[in-house]
Amino acid sequence: MRLKVGKGEAHGTFGELLQGVLPSGQDFLVTFPVEKYSTCKYVCSAQDQELSVYPAWKRKSLHFAKRILEYYGLPVKGTLYLESQLQQGKGLASSTADMMATVKAIESCHDIDIPTQVIEDILRDIEPSDGIMYPGIVSYYHKEVRLRERIGECPPFTVIALDEGGEVNTVDFNCLPKPFTEEDRQEYAVLLERITAAIRAQDAGGIGAVATRSAELNQKLHPKKTFAQVNRICRSIEGAGIVTAHSGTFIGILLSENDSAYYEKVKEGLSLLKQLGCPTEIFQSMSTMERKKVLV
Repeated sequence: MRLKVGKGEAHGTFGELLQGVLPSGQDFLVTFPVEKYSTCKYVCSAQDQELSVYPAWKRKSLHFAKRILEYYGLPVKGTLYLESQLQQGKGLASSTADMMATVKAIESCHDIDIPTQVIEDILRDIEPSDGIMYPGIVSYYHKEVRLRERIGECPPFTVIALDEGGEVNTVDFNCLPKPFTEEDRQEYAVLLERITAAIRAQDAGGIGAVATRSAELNQKLHPKKTFAQVNRICRSIEGAGIVTAHSGTFIGILLSENDSAYYEKVKEGLSLLKQLGCPTEIFQSMSTMERKKVLV
């Protein structure tokens, strides 16, 4: 019997540019897509007995694939081979990226086109979603697994980041009560308006200011131990702002790749971050604009 193979790829995020609760009580986030990826190769034939995944612990992708295949009346057989540049439990949308790579591999293998609404309906039963199935930057109701608004293209940013360690379970985290006051919720609504305008204007400083305030507000819910130190470093190198994985372990400094002192700021900032004693990593935003090569 002929072997069928499909391949898929999906990007992750560096936390969120903004995340909070609106006056309506709805939890929301603004996505921050980055150029780190999960890939999936789906191999199936009539001889396969059941669907499996490698590595075996990626059970969410296995469950998601079974639901997709069942929905379309396709054989629930074969093997999913997943690889990822995104660390698990860090706030980088690793599990969602795995599942989006999986659905693309199924589409490739069976030559079908799966609507976003079907994907969201199935995801809704598995976990909150990071909204990465939409291109560019969007505002997204992550608990409802529903698009709020398409915002626009992401400016070319580099994030010099550190990982404070440990892992965060997204499902458990999203069950925590939010400590935000009504005043905070009103501020989140204003911040959402501000960052929407800044993204559409490609205003790096405006985006960074909102991301910094969001990271600061999130200290009430999921504090980063190094926030004060990273913020001081950001100010000392005149970075665009602070960006954080609100439900993860990463915190970073936004640097505009259009900054005339871009290379110097990357090198100096990374050197200072390393002095804090945590693992560091560099991320680049997903953008169709011309990129600069990071040299460190």
